[in-house]
Amino acid sequence: MKKAEATRFSILRKAFELIYTKGYQTTSIDDILATTKVTKGAFYYHFKNKDEMGLAIINEILKPNFAKNFIDPLKNDQDPIELIYNMMYHLLMENEFLKVEYGCPAANLTQEMAPWNERFAKALDELVNQWNKSLIATIEKGKKDGRIRQNVDAKQVTFFVMSGYWGIRNFGKLENNRSVYVPYLKELKNYLNSLR
Repeated sequence: MKKAEATRFSILRKAFELIYTKGYQTTSIDDILATTKVTKGAFYYHFKNKDEMGLAIINEILKPNFAKNFIDPLKNDQDPIELIYNMMYHLLMENEFLKVEYGCPAANLTQEMAPWNERFAKALDELVNQWNKSLIATIEKGKKDGRIRQNVDAKQVTFFVMSGYWGIRNFGKLENNRSVYVPYLKELKNYLNSLR
């Protein structure tokens, strides 16, 4: 990686950490400069403004992370019920990138920025739609393989699972403790097993 690319990625990574912990709107460029130890000139060499940097965070930090943790785990031939449950368990109980006290970074940015910034809304919608499509495909494959009942509506199940995930992440932020996820995971397992 060239020095300029490394500097740019370092700005994105450290800015993401600040935004994840403090929020997008309350994180200033000066905060980012102080954390990254780059000059204002270096920042503006890589990004026209804060929003361009924010979009780069979504596209270059969040999207690859979401692909790795929300989509790739669904890409194998195991039982789809187990795949979905194991993915959710990992996201809530084991994932080091997603901190309980700060919730889901995509959900946070969606709540904070999507109503006010069309470009953020579009980038976040693309991110969420990838997960949505992957879950639907996993459920449909389960139906085809006879592991999920034929009368199960894959879209409804997907929205239910995704909504539950985003909601329980907010409870996690309030409680600042992963134990709040345990009852949700138990009930999620019951629900998913009812789809057989």
